[in-house]
Amino acid sequence: MNNSSKKINGIKCNYRLATISFSVLLGLTACNQSSNKMSEKANDEKKQQSEAIVIIQSKQETNARVNDAIQTDVQTRRRLAPVSYAAQPQGLMLSNVMIEKRPDPSNHIVFSTEQDREKYIKSQQNPVKQAAIEPVSTFSVDVDTGSYSNVRRILNAGKLPPVDAVREEAFINYFSYDYSAPTSIDTPFNVHTELGIAPWDERRQLVKIGIKGFEIEKADLKAANLVFLLDVSGSMNTPDKLPLLKTSLAMLTKQLDENDSVAIVVYAGAAGVVLPATKGNDHQAITTALKQLAAGGSTNGEQGIELAYQIAQQNFKKEGVNRVILATDGDFNVGLQSTEALKTLVADKRKTGIALTTLGFGQGNYNDGLMEQLANIGNGQHAYIDNINEARKVLVDELSSTMQIIAKDVKIQVEFNPQQVAEYRLIGYQNRLLATQDFNNDKVDAAELGAGHTVTALYEITLANSPNKRIDDLRYKTTQHKSNDSQELAFVKVRYKQPNSERSELISTPVFMPKNDSDWLDTSTDFKFATAVAGFAQLLKGAKYTSDWHYEDCTKLAIKNKGNDPFGYRSEFIQLVKTADVLH
Repeated sequence: MNNSSKKINGIKCNYRLATISFSVLLGLTACNQSSNKMSEKANDEKKQQSEAIVIIQSKQETNARVNDAIQTDVQTRRRLAPVSYAAQPQGLMLSNVMIEKRPDPSNHIVFSTEQDREKYIKSQQNPVKQAAIEPVSTFSVDVDTGSYSNVRRILNAGKLPPVDAVREEAFINYFSYDYSAPTSIDTPFNVHTELGIAPWDERRQLVKIGIKGFEIEKADLKAANLVFLLDVSGSMNTPDKLPLLKTSLAMLTKQLDENDSVAIVVYAGAAGVVLPATKGNDHQAITTALKQLAAGGSTNGEQGIELAYQIAQQNFKKEGVNRVILATDGDFNVGLQSTEALKTLVADKRKTGIALTTLGFGQGNYNDGLMEQLANIGNGQHAYIDNINEARKVLVDELSSTMQIIAKDVKIQVEFNPQQVAEYRLIGYQNRLLATQDFNNDKVDAAELGAGHTVTALYEITLANSPNKRIDDLRYKTTQHKSNDSQELAFVKVRYKQPNSERSELISTPVFMPKNDSDWLDTSTDFKFATAVAGFAQLLKGAKYTSDWHYEDCTKLAIKNKGNDPFGYRSEFIQLVKTADVLH
């Protein structure tokens, strides 16, 4: 082979080697790129997996928080395994219980405190009025005590109550006072008045007006036709609700005899009769029906009220006591929900002669405002049962006053003499105020008075010659008085109807100025204790008119004037004041 051929072959060989090297290089580059891509992909996948794990953990944590909230909501509402009761006119209904599917609770979560879900009517303290401009004050009596026992429950739980939960008149009337009762039912009540210094402001005075109803022994009570209307919805499934309710009503039924009758109507998703009208002395049948009740379902109060009145009408006792006793936490959330519509319904049923008493139970979703309004309109009373002792007080010790009405549509009107009184302020009764012309109008409804009931009202006044008036005197006086020597401080009128009459009768009495300044200090123990209670209620309501008076001052006044306290209610009051002082 010559040299030329060798050179050509060498060039070809080098070309092949270069081509192979280039191919190998391209392959290695591709592999490297592929490897990088695979590495990047793997990294991306790992990153996505890590992010997914974080998201899953976050969702798990969120779900856990939601589940905790749901469980809290469920435990609060106690609507596990809801029960629907099929409506029946008569007969035992427990065999017709149907289990309904519970909706997804996550769609119904309400993030709020228990107290936030309780409902109270807006209630501001009554303003100061000038006697020269508006000398007449008119209001309906009120024997409800539910506000006091409800506030007691809140204080004992370590909280101060919402100001709207405090109704001063319910605090004052929770306690009995030593008023003399009439000797004949022909005069259903006596009127008492007393004057003294306001403990929270020595520059002002108090006028106390007290009414004491005719007392009737339990053995002499009229035959009773009672229909227990019981809320068995899911919200009642806590120890302080349905279980306490059943025990409370069992205590009441033990006071009844063969002349009385008891029926039990329940409502949840629907309403039904658990126990038809049964003789009051058949305690076993009544107690058995109560024990078998269980809570579950939503609340449809409209159907229950309609059915309860229907049963009461079927068993109406012409000369007896006819009453529906509604026991609930007031959580009407299905059916006729409008407060005004419910009030209209109860007002229409009232005309049939069947009264409505409301008993409130429990906490968290308690509807105090609705319960109190329904009782007012239904010619009945409202009480709140927070423990077994309160059940005994309302349904056993005060059975006569709870059951038998001795006077209806009882109204009080006070006219202050501008010669003696510059200003006045009614303590409480905000939702019982009436127009002046309503006093003589027998078509205007007012509250009922039960046998042995006491009703107390307090007016704070500022005397005409006082230099410490809250409102300036008028520059241009429009009222001319015939003389300046009248010793009447005020004139009190009470209008009422006999239970079976639609025509009112009138009782009136003047209130005279004390002869000496020292007479303002000569007040009874009951007067001073009542002022302590009124002062406490005002402190809880914001202390707008109590000057520099404090809980400690209230405690001292109550301790000094506790007086006779056979059931311990006044001692308990003193402890509540001390608790409020610590919480304030």
